[in-house]
Amino acid sequence: MADETAKELLNVENPVQVIDGLEPGKIPQEILSTCKPVVLKGLVSHWQLVNEGKRSPGAAVDYLTSYYNGKPCLVNFGRGTVDGRYFYDEDLRSLNYDTLRSPIDEVLQCILDTLDGPAAGKNTEGEAYTSFYISSTSVDGHFPGLRAENDLAIPRIDRGYPVSPAQMKIWIGNPSVASCHYDALDNIACCVAGRRRFTIFPPDQFENLYFGPLDLTPGGQAISMVDFANPDFERFPGFRDALAAGQVVELEPGDAIYIPSMWMHHVEGLSPFNILVNYWWDDAPLHTGSGMNALYHGILSLRDKPEHEKEGWRQLFEYYVFGPGDRAGKHLPEHARGVLGELDNIGARQLRAMLINKLNR
Repeated sequence: MADETAKELLNVENPVQVIDGLEPGKIPQEILSTCKPVVLKGLVSHWQLVNEGKRSPGAAVDYLTSYYNGKPCLVNFGRGTVDGRYFYDEDLRSLNYDTLRSPIDEVLQCILDTLDGPAAGKNTEGEAYTSFYISSTSVDGHFPGLRAENDLAIPRIDRGYPVSPAQMKIWIGNPSVASCHYDALDNIACCVAGRRRFTIFPPDQFENLYFGPLDLTPGGQAISMVDFANPDFERFPGFRDALAAGQVVELEPGDAIYIPSMWMHHVEGLSPFNILVNYWWDDAPLHTGSGMNALYHGILSLRDKPEHEKEGWRQLFEYYVFGPGDRAGKHLPEHARGVLGELDNIGARQLRAMLINKLNR
């Protein structure tokens, strides 16, 4: 094992771009067009929740609970071995924490209790819970009205077709580590209370981050198996290359960061009490499906083919999928293009039905 941490080995000459002096709550559209991470200093410093958090954790909790509608949510309860890192047990057959549906106000009180002493509560084996993490919880679904004093307008381009609305989520806990992962959505993460450290990697470093199982995942996303606090370079030698390409930034309350889709990020809540609010969105047409569906289908249908056959399919995917959308059909009359033409909602339904029929044979 190495004594060096990921933070110490990151290339300091590769900083995240930082933009200061923005009008609070105003995101220039061209920032999102760069498709590169950007820190937006003070973007949400005007939010009332940020101001309450600066007063005290208790003030932030009181403010939140004044909007809470009583609906329970899924909460991660960390056992003594977690130490804030929500991860796997040693044998990778289970996770090192419990996920339970719980009232948010009760969990917020548990988090406040950790500020003064050991956390309360035990699991069915009698192990004490030492950390609590409310993750990816809908603001509108649990805190109706909170947006009135705490919201952003995402400057999305009108692309001429229906798209999903941006999702607004809240994350609350004591010190925590969300191991390096990727999201298939564009993301603006707003540091509301406490400090957050983001370690970010471009998509071409995926292989060097040694991702874990797709079947059992904390939070639904595959995560890096590397312990950033104590990286094992003998087991994960490519991680040094990832660090050379990585970027790290620490956010203060009121700051935000734009993370383009598929950029990998390792997120640490550094303070005894932390709140983050993020916005996820996707500018693809509503009728498109999840890229993970294609990945699973590819594992099923292509991964174990002979190498020369896989190479042929690689070329076909480049031609039909990853190249320009109109390339494969532009030499055909419009009426003959079928799925090679512009795909609309009806065409997407027909294609989905065809796939279901083929998969069920």
